[in-house]
Amino acid sequence: MPDGLSAFGMWRTILIYGIAMAALFGLLKFVEYNYFVRNIPLEIYIGIIAIGFAVLGTWAGRKLAKPKVIKISPDFEVDEKEIERLGISKREYEVLELIAAGLSNQEIAEKLFVSGSTVKTHTSNLFSKLDARRRTQAVQIAKELRLIR
Repeated sequence: MPDGLSAFGMWRTILIYGIAMAALFGLLKFVEYNYFVRNIPLEIYIGIIAIGFAVLGTWAGRKLAKPKVIKISPDFEVDEKEIERLGISKREYEVLELIAAGLSNQEIAEKLFVSGSTVKTHTSNLFSKLDARRRTQAVQIAKELRLIR
């Protein structure tokens, strides 16, 4: 599920939105009925509808703008022995972490103060040592080997 929502959480949110919209529709029909039956000023109805939309909008905004919580297991430890066994150098490991962070070769080069070709060499060495063909595959293998989070 996207953004860490469980299936139950997603359906619960949809259900709450549906109920809120049904209640709003019912309120509008009630107001429409009372407007024709009783002659209450139109400004009152408009005010009630505006307050309803303001409350619904505030609630939806808070619901949708909640900060996303990423759960990281506190017991994660980098497998130093595996890094040593694979022969990954300190600089290659830094490049691997930056690849996992989603940086491009140019961004990695700027961050590590090296040339782009040096980053490509380190990346190529990592692919060879991890037996990977692509950056995403290298990151996946590194995570499985507990080299990175």
